[in-house]
Amino acid sequence: MKKTRVYLETFGCQMNVADSERAASALHAAGFDLADSSEAAEVVIINTCSVREKAEQKAIRRIGDINRGRPDDAPIIGVMGCVAQLEGELLFESAPSVRVVIGTGATERIPQLLRRAEEGLGRVIDLGERRSETFEDIAPSERHSKHVAFVPIIEGCNKFCTYCIVPYSRGRERSRPANEIIGEVRKLLAQGFREIQLIGQNVNSYRPKSEVGLEKFSGATPFSKLLRAVASTGMPRVKFTTSFPRDFHADIVKAIDENENLCNWVHLPVQSGNDRILRAMRRGYRVEDYIRRVDAVKNARRRIALTSDVIIGFPGESEEEFKDTLQLLERCRFDGLYIFKYSARRGTPAAKLSETVDESEKTRRFLALEELQMTIQRKIYDDLVGAYVEVLVEGQSARSAADVTGHTSCNKVINFRGSPGLAGKIVNVRVTGSKSHSLYGEVSNVL
Repeated sequence: MKKTRVYLETFGCQMNVADSERAASALHAAGFDLADSSEAAEVVIINTCSVREKAEQKAIRRIGDINRGRPDDAPIIGVMGCVAQLEGELLFESAPSVRVVIGTGATERIPQLLRRAEEGLGRVIDLGERRSETFEDIAPSERHSKHVAFVPIIEGCNKFCTYCIVPYSRGRERSRPANEIIGEVRKLLAQGFREIQLIGQNVNSYRPKSEVGLEKFSGATPFSKLLRAVASTGMPRVKFTTSFPRDFHADIVKAIDENENLCNWVHLPVQSGNDRILRAMRRGYRVEDYIRRVDAVKNARRRIALTSDVIIGFPGESEEEFKDTLQLLERCRFDGLYIFKYSARRGTPAAKLSETVDESEKTRRFLALEELQMTIQRKIYDDLVGAYVEVLVEGQSARSAADVTGHTSCNKVINFRGSPGLAGKIVNVRVTGSKSHSLYGEVSNVL
């Protein structure tokens, strides 16, 4: 009997990638095959992101493209992820070709949902909660990388920032048991993974119901205890993202200083450099609070790369308030910055605000912020020329067949001359050149 082929296409954050990995494993276990393209599949599942309007529209357009490309043998189309959770049955009206709607808590039940669709049971929908929080059932072959694995530690958000849809699409914060996380990391180490990334909407808000697995580790917060526990497994590289500023304790920096395998990179989204805007966003901290956390990172024993997110054009943001964000960039000097134009998300408090910023003004501010960040970033990257950095080689470079590529422990992309046999190895590389978003180097030795 021929197996049904399923193609999974993922948009959005690392949590969506982890969900797709979990879905792929469940589908394989249930007797489905995974296709390499939508054209080769009888079922196409789009894993969607709704954090910003652009991402949501991109996914909806993709559904239309699939139908136009296959007018005579249209596949069963399913939508999973945040758009599915938020839109629910409305998706059947806005995208009539959609047959299956899979909420953020229904990933483990995808095989049953697809069987129902194959049996011709009409429109199939599941917006229920997860029955299990474990992610240990992801097969190594379904991971997005042979060398780097995402390990979810917390899902959902309790912060309710006025612009953000995540608490509605992902629900309230739910932390995985520490002993389960540590067990998964040990399993990944045994499978040959060289780096894990602890992920969640707000990883440092981690609050498990029990501290079983953390008893032997010191720490001011459960998250800093977890960092020390995960570091003790011997996994060569450990990263984490994303951190929420209000919950970022200086003990996290201390843990990084104490453990060389805790990578020297922190992503700490600030969103605005103005206190009134931060209050309107309901972020729960002031600029001076954020700067104290930045100073803790900057004063670490080893240099920790700092990256951030900024939203420009929040409703009512004045020119002077925008200039405060420019000043914050000068003060913090981020290694990297994700800049987003504010987009209203239906159902959030900010969507009801009437003082909108004109789109052309948003664009002007975006470009001004980008120009300043590029000036800062170029200096940071240029200063790395001549330095030695540890790099996990991830594969062949897209820029040259003679080069390989990887990420430094401070999460910078670097390309250098090397053979494909270096993939999965951690090497010491001397930086010989820099661009705005990447480095170039030469191998010094394999560690």
